[in-house]
Amino acid sequence: MMSMTTALSAMAWGQKGHDVTAYIAEQHLTPTTAKAVEGLLDGMSPVYWANWLDNASHTDEYAYSKTWHYKNVDADKTYWTQPEQKGGDIVQALRMNIAILADSTKSRDEQNLAMKMVIHLMGDLHQPMHMGRSTDRGGNNVHVRYFGRDANLHGIWDTNLLESAHKWGYSEWQQQLDRLPEETEVVTVGGNLDDWAQKTVGIAKTIYERTPEHSSLSYDEVAEWAPIIEAQLLIGGLRLAHVLNSIYDPEYQHAKTPTEF
Repeated sequence: MMSMTTALSAMAWGQKGHDVTAYIAEQHLTPTTAKAVEGLLDGMSPVYWANWLDNASHTDEYAYSKTWHYKNVDADKTYWTQPEQKGGDIVQALRMNIAILADSTKSRDEQNLAMKMVIHLMGDLHQPMHMGRSTDRGGNNVHVRYFGRDANLHGIWDTNLLESAHKWGYSEWQQQLDRLPEETEVVTVGGNLDDWAQKTVGIAKTIYERTPEHSSLSYDEVAEWAPIIEAQLLIGGLRLAHVLNSIYDPEYQHAKTPTEF
C-alpha cells in the first residue's frame, strides 16, 4: 500500500519549492494585477494557496485533477508524439484554467478555483520529474540512495536536493534568486506553455541519463543539480507573474505577450 509520503511526493515540488515560486511571482505582479489577484483570493497571498492542490487532488471533490500535476514523456517519445494522457495533463490543465481566468463571463467561484490551480501548476510545470516517464511514474519507481538512505528520483527532486542546498525560508530564497536583469527576465518569460514544458522535458531527459537506477547520490549531486533547481524555481515564478500580468493588466508590456498561452 502506498504511504501518504509517497503519494504526496508523486505530486509536486515540495512545499518549500511551491512557496518560493509563488512568492517570486507575487513580487513581480504589477499593482493592477496584485489588486485583482488579492481580490480573487479574498485578500490572501498566492503563497497561501501555493500547495493547496497537492492536498485537494486527494479529495473526492478534486480527484479529477490528479493527473493534472504532470505530463509524461517516455524515453522513446517526444513531447509531441507522446500519446495523450488519460484524465488530462498539466499543460492542458494550465491552458484551461488560464482561459477561465481570462474569461469575464466565468463566475467568481470558477475563477477563484482556477487561480489556485494556476498558482500551483505553474510550479509543477518547472519540476523536471513532472515531465518524466510514465514507465517509472515520473521517477517515483527509480530507486536511488541519497546520502546513504533509500530514496527515489522523483522525491529527491521534489524536496531533498532543495533542502540540502540551503535551509532558507521561502522569502530568503526569493531574495537570493530573484536578481535577473530586466533584459534577461523578458527573454525568460517569452514563449508559451508548450515552449516552457518542452524545456522541462529536456532537463528531465538529462536527469535520467545521469541518474541510472540504484545511483548513489550525495554532495556532488547537490552541487551539480541545485543550480538547476534554483533556476527552475525562479523561472517558474517569473512566468507565473507574466501569465497573471498578461491577464489582469492592460498596460503590461514586459514582453510580447502571446494571445494564447
